[in-house]
Formats: sequence, structure tokens, C-alpha cells
Amino acid sequence: MLRTLIRAASRRGGESRLSIFIFHRVLPEPDPLFPDELDRAGFDQLVGWISRWFTVLPLHQALHRLRQGDLPAGAAAITFDDGYADNLHQAEPVLRRHGACATLFVATGFLGGGCMWNDRVIESVRRTRHERLHLPRVLPQPVELGTLTQRQAAIGQLIGAIKYLEPAQRDAAVADVVAGAGIILPTDLMLTPDELRRWHAAGQQVGAHTVNHPILARLPEAEAVAEITRGRAELEAIVDERVGLFAYPNGKPGVDYLPRHVEIVRELGFDAAVSTRWGVSSSRSPAFELPRFTPWDRTRSRFGLRMLRQLLAR
Repeated sequence: MLRTLIRAASRRGGESRLSIFIFHRVLPEPDPLFPDELDRAGFDQLVGWISRWFTVLPLHQALHRLRQGDLPAGAAAITFDDGYADNLHQAEPVLRRHGACATLFVATGFLGGGCMWNDRVIESVRRTRHERLHLPRVLPQPVELGTLTQRQAAIGQLIGAIKYLEPAQRDAAVADVVAGAGIILPTDLMLTPDELRRWHAAGQQVGAHTVNHPILARLPEAEAVAEITRGRAELEAIVDERVGLFAYPNGKPGVDYLPRHVEIVRELGFDAAVSTRWGVSSSRSPAFELPRFTPWDRTRSRFGLRMLRQLLAR
């Protein structure tokens, strides 16, 4: 029943709509610190639902068919952001088992041992032996870490306080957190270049996501152009193939990127770009600000009904 309803809703008025799913990590097993984060079993379940209800296509193919007007009913594409190693080791076997393809938008500056700023904060809170952190340059009050609930709250507080700082201030604040925690950061969270080649060789797709995952709206224009240009060039050198798709870091229109960045991506010759604005795409959707969405529900009916509501939304 859900398959029939979803396919009917995806072709209202004779025009097909494209659902683009967004994911980040797929963990090998549940993480007590992030109980809502997808693990392999949960991802397997979701991809099973998606592959039964939708026709899953590579994103570049889906967008081409959307422009050509021959997108099948119930079309969908799967995307990942950032470049986590678990995308290859946990997600890719699941995708292959279900006959699905995904596009991985990679921030190249973290390949081969790097650690994104938010993960440096998360791992500092996870790994520290301290039950309280004093970080006066980040938060006015000490951060309590005595219980799992306090650590979860601390991560939210710290990331919220740091996220929209100017790049140099953000790096300094994160360095304070790591130093205060007194931990050694992991070096295996992100893909290596060889692992990215394995992802690509398995038939999965690659898209650009800048070098250092900055908030583009906080950068001078020349730095934003360099981030986008260099990120794509580094990916093309790794996979030996043109990279035509781009994802805005964080991806909220008007907050994380601005109209000028949309024009920059277009002027640089990309084919399309995706945001994190919720919704589904039609032939009228801006090619360089395509919406993405993934229901957070963990039951089949709720997940399917929320997707259905997205397809029916104006």
C-alpha cells in the first residue's frame, strides 16, 4: 500500500518528483552517546524500505532524467555528506546488497587521518576522564560530564556555541576543548584516499563538499571560491573522473550559504548542488539548491508516512 501511495504522490499532476535522502554516518553498532545515530542494522532496514517503495537511481542520473522529463514514478537518490570511513565499511555493503547507489559528498581536508571540528568536540567529550571541563573562552559555565546525559548535553552546548564562530575563532575554541579534555584524537574516522577510490570502484558516486567544511557565508568570497574549487580538484585527482555535483556544508539557505555562493557553484561549471532544506525536487526546483530529507522515524509505517507527506507538500 505504501509503495502504491508513494509512487502516486511522486507523480502528481503528471510531473515526477525526486526524493533525495541525506545521511552522514552508519555506525557498526549502536552508540550510547548518540542513540539516534544510524547503525548498520538500522541503515539496512531503512535502505530495505527505500528500495521497496522507490526506484533508487544514482543522483546524477536522476537529475538528468528529471531535466529530460522521463524520471520514473517513485524516483529517489541516496546521499552521504562529509566522507566518513564507515560509509565504505558499513554502508556500502548494505547498499550493494539492496542494489542501490549513493553519492558521497566529501570534504577533502579530512581524508587520511583528519577529524572534523564537530567530531573533535564529540570525541573530546566522549574520551575525557574528567567529570567537568572549564572552558571560559567557549562557555561561561563549567561543563558537567559526570553522567551520560550530561555528556550528551555538553556536546550540544559546545557545538552550539562554536558552530557559527569565524573560522579562526572556531579552530581556537575547538583546540581549547581538546586541550581541556586531555585526549588523543582518533585518526580513523574519515576515509583515506585509497578507501575513497574503493568506494568509487564499487560503483558508488562522489561529489564535492569543499576542503575544510566551512560555513561559506562566514568566508570572504575569494576563500569560498578556493574552498569549492580546490575540493573538487582534489577529488577529481583521487577518483580520476570529473566531479559534477556539489553539497553546501551544513547546507541551510541564507544561513550557511548565500545566493552569491549558488552563483559561484554555477559559474564553476557544476551540474547541480544540494542543500539541507527539507523537501522533494521537481523540474521547477532550482538545480543548484535541491532539497534533501530523511525521516527520523524508526518504524516502517511512520517512516513511509512522513515521506508521503513530503511528497504531498506544496
